[in-house]
Amino acid sequence: LRMKVIRLVAADINEDSRADVGRPGMDYWQVLVLAAVRLGCNLDFDKLQDQVENHRALRGIMGIGEWEDLEGFNYRTIRETLCLLKPATISKLNEAIVTAGHAIDPQAGVTVRADSFVIETNIHYPSESTLILDGIRKLVPLCVDLASTCGMSGWRQISHLVKKIKKQTQKIGRMAASKSPSKKALLSTAYSELLERAGKVLQLARELVKTAIKEHGSRVTALQTKTIELWIDLTSQVCDTAFRRVLLGESVPSSEKLFSLFETHTQLYRRGKVGQANQFGRLALVYEDGAGFISHYHLMDREATDKDVVVEQTVVVMDKHNGAIESASFDRGFYSKENEQALQELVGNVCVLPRAPSEYAERLKTADIKFHKTRLHHSGIESAIGAMQRGNGLKRCRDKSEVGFERYFGLGVLGRNIHTLGKLLLARDHANSLAATNRRKAA
Repeated sequence: LRMKVIRLVAADINEDSRADVGRPGMDYWQVLVLAAVRLGCNLDFDKLQDQVENHRALRGIMGIGEWEDLEGFNYRTIRETLCLLKPATISKLNEAIVTAGHAIDPQAGVTVRADSFVIETNIHYPSESTLILDGIRKLVPLCVDLASTCGMSGWRQISHLVKKIKKQTQKIGRMAASKSPSKKALLSTAYSELLERAGKVLQLARELVKTAIKEHGSRVTALQTKTIELWIDLTSQVCDTAFRRVLLGESVPSSEKLFSLFETHTQLYRRGKVGQANQFGRLALVYEDGAGFISHYHLMDREATDKDVVVEQTVVVMDKHNGAIESASFDRGFYSKENEQALQELVGNVCVLPRAPSEYAERLKTADIKFHKTRLHHSGIESAIGAMQRGNGLKRCRDKSEVGFERYFGLGVLGRNIHTLGKLLLARDHANSLAATNRRKAA
């Protein structure tokens, strides 16, 4: 198992380079250990570096000898090396660990239970005014650099305009937080002024890019102009949303909104959770087997819901379990008549209850004992999700970009699966030890 996972790590770390030349870095085993420990213990990169420098057991696992031997384990090296791991590779690492676990406990793959939860992106609370300010603050320094490179004027007083936009954003924030109806009524006027000021900056930026390409094409790079055009488009999209929603009174669908200019893949979810009416992030689907392994996980598209993906993902899980699944349970959000029929063709015992209260009550009355046992067993997936959110860092993603989000999700699952594998090994070798106890098996 160790050599198998090391080969997977090596394929990513030295995908476009040779391992026998250049400066020495971390070896593949050390990369794998740090990847597992990072979210297995819910650490950020600063804490991870501190653990490498000071934790005797971790250094022993990594194969580091003397305490003075710290070269190659600084913050930047650890972060950039772990970011070379691809989400697809991390998925294969998880598959290898789950396969090893099923060899120890062959009955683990007979049952699965699935549920979804929101992993939040690391953003501030999104409102159109603050997003417009984000776009302007990011756009202006890029335009000033381009204007300086081309020797173009017109950006000397731009900082004054940015300050006015910031003050207007703060004013809108105070008005939106106020309970006074008279102040609420002035929001449209305040937004109109904000959009006018932001529009001036955007127009100046468009003219700057156009002139720079036309008259100074040899002095500017395509990366400079494309980056500025990207931020112009993002800020313009938020301005358009604010104009439609606040000034025209339209109801803008979530698919047309941006909730972060930096994490553009963020989506809004209203799932009725107590204390969390709105969640900003991405919806993640996980399948847990009988031993506690997350045998399959899937990051949903922005517009996808539970019932849209459950059948196709269950087919994938069935293939990973080599067709051994005999029982599967799902939440009410996964239900549709078509889904229930398709799932019953895949798995013998399927528990997925209807959403309608009358149909739900009728199903409970007519269901057999096996169905009720599967239903009662399903609630354990909530415990697994809670454990991953509290202990494996999946409450909020610390990494940037959509690829970083997928990698972070996979590393959180990796930390969970290695804990589960360790528990199985302890139970095999020291059945009476406290660390080997498993409430699932005892029940």
